[in-house]
Amino acid sequence: MKIEDEIKQKTFTHEFHKLQVNLLFTAAWLSYRTNNALKPSKITGQQFNILRILRGQHPEPASIKELTERMIDKSSNASRLVDKLIEKKLVLKSKSGDDSRRAEVIISPQGLELLEKASEVVDLVAQPLNESLTEQEARALNGLLDKLRG
Repeated sequence: MKIEDEIKQKTFTHEFHKLQVNLLFTAAWLSYRTNNALKPSKITGQQFNILRILRGQHPEPASIKELTERMIDKSSNASRLVDKLIEKKLVLKSKSGDDSRRAEVIISPQGLELLEKASEVVDLVAQPLNESLTEQEARALNGLLDKLRG
């Protein structure tokens, strides 16, 4: 559906304004769908992102700083998110052997298990992308978005 129809706005100041609105709307649309899909797992999209980062470097731990640098949403409070994941027994946190001020975080076996199930659900959220775009179009769009961010 066209952005004009989605937000019921017929005109934009210029094409770049329309692009900005379209990108923000599409990101929010995808985030909403992802968060809804994750509700049964009792984790948020941001917590899912932390678990994926930790799984990616498992069995090596990550510092809070490393998690913050790698997160999709840079405004997220990684320390608070890790604390929530600890409460859910999905991650473990310990002091670094080298630097007692540095906390190391690692995904727990329960976290790995939950992440596997949640990833299957999140993959279903991406289905409209797979159905609407060819792989070549997805590659081109990825290239354009990378170019946009410079």
